[in-house]
This record gives sequence, C-alpha cells and structure tokens, in this order.
Amino acid sequence: MSNPAEKPEVVQLPAEPVSAPSASSRRAAAQRVREARDKLTSTSGTRPAFDAEMLRQYAQTRLSASYVVMLLVVATGVLFGLWMQPLPAAAWTGGMLCIHAAMIRSCRRFLTEPASPAATRAWRTRFVVLDLLYGLCWMAILIHPVLDMVTETLMMFLMLLVIAVSSMLAANLPIAALAATAPVAVAMALSFAVTGSLDNYILAALALAAEGYFVLLAHRLHSSTFATLEARAEKDALIGELEQAKAISDEARHRAESANVAKSRFLAQMSHELRTPLNAILGFSEVMKSEIFGAHAVAVYKEYSADIHNSGVHLLNLINEILDLSRIEAGRYELNEEAVSLVGIVADCHHLMKLRASSRGITIHEVFEQAMPRLWADERAIRQVVLNLLSNSIKFTPQGGEIWLKAGWTASGGQYLSVRDTGSGIPEDEIPVVLASFGQGSNSIKSAEQGAGLGLPIAKNLIDLHGGTFTLKSKLRIGTEVIVTFPPERVMSALAPLSDDSPPLQPEGSVMPDEKRRPRHKPIMSAGTGS
Repeated sequence: MSNPAEKPEVVQLPAEPVSAPSASSRRAAAQRVREARDKLTSTSGTRPAFDAEMLRQYAQTRLSASYVVMLLVVATGVLFGLWMQPLPAAAWTGGMLCIHAAMIRSCRRFLTEPASPAATRAWRTRFVVLDLLYGLCWMAILIHPVLDMVTETLMMFLMLLVIAVSSMLAANLPIAALAATAPVAVAMALSFAVTGSLDNYILAALALAAEGYFVLLAHRLHSSTFATLEARAEKDALIGELEQAKAISDEARHRAESANVAKSRFLAQMSHELRTPLNAILGFSEVMKSEIFGAHAVAVYKEYSADIHNSGVHLLNLINEILDLSRIEAGRYELNEEAVSLVGIVADCHHLMKLRASSRGITIHEVFEQAMPRLWADERAIRQVVLNLLSNSIKFTPQGGEIWLKAGWTASGGQYLSVRDTGSGIPEDEIPVVLASFGQGSNSIKSAEQGAGLGLPIAKNLIDLHGGTFTLKSKLRIGTEVIVTFPPERVMSALAPLSDDSPPLQPEGSVMPDEKRRPRHKPIMSAGTGS
C-alpha cells in the first residue's frame, strides 16, 4: 500500500504590528476625501460653498459699481452721439442701460435667495450670459462703420477702459470676465488688422496682449480671493473643532467634578461607618489584650486579641491615609501653619521609630545642622511626611542596614530634609509608579510588609502644598534617597535688634508751659506724702 501523502507544515509568520494612524493623518485624509468629493460635485472645480461665495462677491461688486458703469455708458453714448446720428447712439445707450439694469436686478435677486447647488449653477449661467451680452454691445459700438473718422488711439483707449472695468468687476467669476472682454478685444483686433497697415497690425497685437494681460490679472484676483476663502474656511473649521473640544473637555470636567464630589461624600460616609465599629473593636481588643478584667483561660486568646488590635490600628491608619489623600486631591486640605523646628520634628520622629528599627537591626544616623531657624509650616503635615519616609526606609531596608537622616540649609537659603537608606532600591522605570496613588513597585509586591501605596503620594502632595520640592533618587541594590526642600520664603530668620532709641510717648512740643517751669527732680504728684 502506498503511504499517505504527508501534510505540508504550515509556518505562521509573525504579524507585523499595524500602527494606528495618528489624529493629524486621519484629519488630513478626511480633508482630502472631502475636497475630492466637492470637486466632483462643483461646477468650477472648487468646493460648492466657495462657488456660492464667489458668486455672492461677484454680485456685491456689480452692485457697488453700478453707478460707475452707468456713468461710463452714458458718457460713451453722448460722445458717440457727436460723431454719429443721435438716434443710433441713444438706442445703443438705452440697450446698454437695459442690460445693466437686468444685471443689477439679477444680482439683487441672487443676494436675497437662499444658496443651493442647483441655484448656484443657474445663476452662474445667467451671469455669464448677461456679461456676454454686455461685451457684445460694447463690440457693436466700437466697430461701428460710422466711427472710421475717430482716431485709432481714442478707440484703443476706450477699448482698454472697457476691458479693464469689465475684468475688475467680474474677477470673482473668470468665465464671465472672459465673456465680457473677449468679444471687444477680438473685434478691435480684427478691425485693426483688416486695414493692412503696419501700425494697425501693432494695435491689433496690443489689443490681444491687453486682453491676455487683463484675463491673467482677473485670474490672479480670483485665485487670491479663493485663497482667502480657503483660509477663512480653515479658520472656521479650526474654531469649530476648538469649540467642540472645549465642550467635550467641559463636559468631562463636570463629570470629573461630579465623580470627585461623589467620591468625597462616599469616603466621608464610609469613614464614619467604618470608624464607629473600629473604635469598639480597638477598645474591646485592647481590654482583652491587657487582661484588665482578669487573665484568659486560654493563653492563646491574648495573642489573638493583640492581632485583632493591631489589625484594627492598621485599618484605621489606612482609612486616615485615604481621607487625607482625597482631601489633598480635592483641594480641601487646609494647612495649620505655625513656627516649627524642622530638626526637632525629625528628631521626634526618629525617637518614635527607633524601637522598630532596633528590632530589625537597623541603625539610624542623624546629621543635623545646628542653630537652624524655624519654618513657617504645618507641624502635623511635616511630621506625617517624615514618618512616612522613615517607615518606608525601615520597611525596605534589610537587617543590619543603615538609614541617614539629614537636615540643613539649601543653596538658595531654604531648608532641606533627606532620608537615605541602604535598601533594595527602586528601578528607574518604577519611580513614577511608586509616586502615583496606590502605586507599588516590584520590591513592594514581593515584600512581606505590603502597604496601600499611599505614603509617598501623600508626602509629595503635602510638600507641594508648602511650595517645596520632592525628589526621589534610587539605584537598584544600592539604596534610595528622598530629598525634601522648603523654599526660603518659609524660613523665619531672626530679626536684628533696633539700634535707634524708641521715640518718646509724648512729643516735646506738646508739653504745657507750667510743666516746663516745674523742676525735673520733683514728682508731678505726691501721693501719700501729706504735702
């Protein structure tokens, strides 16, 4: 029998990590898609909103220059009436004024109607047709056979004036500007070219060159206006995004404030609910541990009572720490400031923790500068900071280790406190973790004496309330040092004694004349002397 075919081994290649697009790239892609869609639905290759705005500016420009165009038409009709029969000149003037009136009426109607893509295309076509009629009327008068007696220079000047005015008025609609000026320029160029003279050929070339120049100028003006509209649209979009982001941030802030208030209320309620039974547990366990009402029948019960009491004390301290941290984060922690001695507080905390350190075989060294002035600070807060730092050092320092407590002057004139130990240390990447609320490093998790992770955050926040700095330096398997500094503004330097004599209680000029004549060795009043 033939062996069955072996199944090929399929090796799965490691998938390449797909990086998520950033917010800026997503915004740029969305903008490109929107621009492409707008160009497909637009009649001019731009955004539909820009088409309507361009037509609006075109209509406003036409309305603002309506009297200038009327004056130009009437002056041209009167001037040509002197060279031809008055009736044809009047008919041409009337036709031009009718076209101009129709254009003005169309512009006003367009400005009053709501904008829509279909209406924009219709109005665009209507304006182009009106400008084309406007240009054809100017062409008819400029190439009239009766005007052969008029010099070519005057005709060239009039043509340039018509082209310049039409190009400037229709710059926001380039196709309309071309429709209004191209018939005039082409007709004048042909009129000059048919004569066959060199001068007229030059004038024909100049007419075509002037048409190209003014068309290019109108295109540049249109591009500048379009760039301005784009910048304004981007600004409006950015303002909209900022307002949306502000609304979102305000809503998030309100939610955070509501959550913070709810957390504070919950902690206050729970602290009351927990402290009430805790006080009973601590009181009765202490009575049982001390055997106030007699010895236990079983000796183990005394150890159990001590364990219950120690656990209750630990829970009470944890509740107090959580409440302190919540008050600090909510900005409701009030400092009870007074003149305190930093060295004295550190020495008291050392005395409190000395027994605990001695039981672990840890030696604590004191390095204090003498004659240091007092600090203007909260004694309870500083004592809590020192106890938290010292208890952490004792907790993570192995047996036989050493701890140094230092207090002295800073270079700027403030005072500092330093707690350095020879413990296991903290990795650099875990320093932000241990400074965060409820944060614990890897060494703390492995340690038998785990805490809640609130000692360092509370100490740091209390120092921040005093305007000081909290610096944590640590090296793995070498030790940790925490340096706390207080600003010079909190140092209460001793005042120098007054060198001048104190002023008299009563000025010399206010002494009565009788008192001046009284001898100075006699008392003012003789009380109980009988004289």
